[in-house]
Amino acid sequence: MIRLPHRSSLLSAFRAVVPPALGLALALTTAPGLRAQSPAGQTPAAAQPTAKEVIPYGNSTIVLTPYAPNIMRVSLSLLKAQALAAPGYGITGQPDASGWSYQRTENGYVYRSKDLVVTVVSPEHPVPYHPYPHEWDPGKFFGGSTPGANITFTRPDGKMLLHMEGWQMSVPNHKDGNFDITYDRRPGDDPFYEVGATFVSPHGAHYYGLGQNQEGYLDHLDHQVNCWNDYNAVASPTFCVPYMVTNQHYALLWDNPSKTTVAPGFNNQLRFTSQVGTRVSFFVVAGKSYNQFYKGYRTLTGSTPMLPKAAYGFLQSKNRYWSQQQVLDAAEGYRKRNLPADIMVIDWFYYTKMGQMDMNPKYWPDPAAMNKKLKSMGFQTMISIWPRFVPQDRYYDFLLHKGWFEHLADGTPTNGLPYDKAGSDIDVTNPAAAKWFWNVVYENFYKKGFDAFWADETEPDLPPNGSYFHIGPGTQYFNVYPYFETRAFYDGFRKDTDRRALILARDAYLGTQHNGATIWSSDVFPTWDTLRRQIPTGLDVTASGIPYWGNDIGGWQSLPAMLPPKRPELLSPAGSLNNLRGDTDYPELYVRWFEYGVFEPTFRTHGSRQHNTVWSYGDQATPILEKYLRLRYKLMPYIYSLGWQTHQTGAPFMRALFMDFPNDAKAAKQRYEYMFGPDLLVAPVYQQGMTTRKVYLPAGVDWYNYWTHERYHGGQTITVDAPIQTIPLFVKAGSILPIGEPILSTATPQKLARVEVFAGADAHFTLYNDNGVNYDYEKGDYHLTQLQWNEAAHKFSYTGTKEWTMPESQLVTVIGN
Repeated sequence: MIRLPHRSSLLSAFRAVVPPALGLALALTTAPGLRAQSPAGQTPAAAQPTAKEVIPYGNSTIVLTPYAPNIMRVSLSLLKAQALAAPGYGITGQPDASGWSYQRTENGYVYRSKDLVVTVVSPEHPVPYHPYPHEWDPGKFFGGSTPGANITFTRPDGKMLLHMEGWQMSVPNHKDGNFDITYDRRPGDDPFYEVGATFVSPHGAHYYGLGQNQEGYLDHLDHQVNCWNDYNAVASPTFCVPYMVTNQHYALLWDNPSKTTVAPGFNNQLRFTSQVGTRVSFFVVAGKSYNQFYKGYRTLTGSTPMLPKAAYGFLQSKNRYWSQQQVLDAAEGYRKRNLPADIMVIDWFYYTKMGQMDMNPKYWPDPAAMNKKLKSMGFQTMISIWPRFVPQDRYYDFLLHKGWFEHLADGTPTNGLPYDKAGSDIDVTNPAAAKWFWNVVYENFYKKGFDAFWADETEPDLPPNGSYFHIGPGTQYFNVYPYFETRAFYDGFRKDTDRRALILARDAYLGTQHNGATIWSSDVFPTWDTLRRQIPTGLDVTASGIPYWGNDIGGWQSLPAMLPPKRPELLSPAGSLNNLRGDTDYPELYVRWFEYGVFEPTFRTHGSRQHNTVWSYGDQATPILEKYLRLRYKLMPYIYSLGWQTHQTGAPFMRALFMDFPNDAKAAKQRYEYMFGPDLLVAPVYQQGMTTRKVYLPAGVDWYNYWTHERYHGGQTITVDAPIQTIPLFVKAGSILPIGEPILSTATPQKLARVEVFAGADAHFTLYNDNGVNYDYEKGDYHLTQLQWNEAAHKFSYTGTKEWTMPESQLVTVIGN
């Protein structure tokens, strides 16, 4: 790798070493039977491109492959076969050259559609750069790994979207300090290279997504992102979904599953560097709105299926229920209090051995009967399934014989000894092993009435670097395990059941959203600092194209023995069921977290408290928690309809403000408030003892305080009252909120109780409904109701299915007359 005092992009560095006169000739090759290159010196008319445009570039190959009029894949490699190879795991879209034309010009090669122009600049006509004499000197010692490349992505009107300055594909070496990684490669594996690309980062650029990073920022500008699965990351566990959206009218999908470092903005560059690869491969998605980026992500990685309707309700969990009677007692507690809830969750240690795939009969004498009783109360059940097996369980020897473990070079199953005694991970990248894994889960749990599965430790918990999968070295495929494990469950549901899949997973990768998965933020701490950081963390996850995300409401880790509050406590801990140790302000934290959880895609409580129901945190906390639990179900018609919109478009419904207010610079800076669907602005309280909160209301629209109906102009920061029983919540003027009748679970059909119109502009909302259980909606078995408000006529109307029983005059409430 070249080391220069300035002009540090790889392309510029290469030009500083190799004189332009020695530049390598560039020619366009054609596949057999396709058009020939035009004679030198002639500029042909635009032609229809092939599925792949292959450009020999010195000793490298560049391949351009369109996937839609606004999507172009770029692949570069010193190994031609690797440049030509298909994209990596999680990418299921197919090339589509419709609407594209190709033209060779004097300066390079131009590919054009109505949305995007991609230009590969010929090395015979490089960007002018005239080094001073002393700038030639480093070339006497340091050389580049590739012949470089200069690729621009512009709109048809000429506006620059993205400029790739150069790329690298360097063998591991002592100079770069990465030679030891060669020990992770077996003789028959693909060669290891460190690969990367450098792009221009213009002033004013902002970057979002890239999976889960819990350090507390939303915009990645001037922050290095370690894009890989890391349970032990500095703030809390991370995972990598290498899809990045920007305010520069493009998104970028980085097609490499190894550990990847992303450095946006430093030295006016955007740099991706992957630890292992045999090519540089990425996709550029152009768009005038963020929703176009998610349509592109959907095209490349698959749709987000509708989850079971129960998944949009409340999931009751704790670490852990010791017996089926404890589960039944908790469920009955909700029903006796007339409180809604949908899914009871059973965490680990129900088994006799890790990997035994059984339930200890001493504490779980009849799981099938338990599930039958729960279903009679309107509950579904989810159970945690680890992909780990210990040598003493009934399946370990079989898996060892088959070679179906994540393993070392000599075939020994990888384990975590001496500190981790939970055994070894099954290799779900092996299709036969993945199918077997699902069959075992199906026989031992699904057939006993369990409805959903919790795929815990999907990093996997035994980091795969230095180990091997069926598909290759774990170092090369470090981040893919979440995709393969969730797919094993999803494929099994689709093949063997008539029900929708619901998989709770700890990590994600490209395409995981297509596997019926909802992700949670892993084993976070029960602190105010953690609550604060959850807000931007979740917004970056959904910005990555993973719409379903949530967290352990209240935090998973154990409460501290003593943690004095900074300010006077807002809730008395009296009546808190001996649940708090010395953390006396915890009921306040739990209430604030619960209020926030109502407005997350997945609403699930969990943690290591002794008790964890809504009546566990004191006499003052209980009525507040009950209020918000009921609010989630009142909003069910709205939330479930948002799920349908996500299925149709790929766009998330928990959205950072930059998505919906891209021209509002102040809105883009807000990391502690967000939109929940198109209409609700949520501003969680994340500081202990606070009873007010500053809220920025985006410009261009008016806003209503949901609780008081007070109306505000956008474009201002207000200080709003936020007593402990109130989360700041605002509704955009020109909104329709469908409110459901009270129900105890989504097993009960829910009609609309009322429609709330927040006047001030024309409004439209698509209300969606189906049976909530199976995939018949894919065959058209669903109902749509178009709810409309005409501001000028001051009139409500609808078309489609009538999801209410009362006259419209009683149904509609207009706020803001």
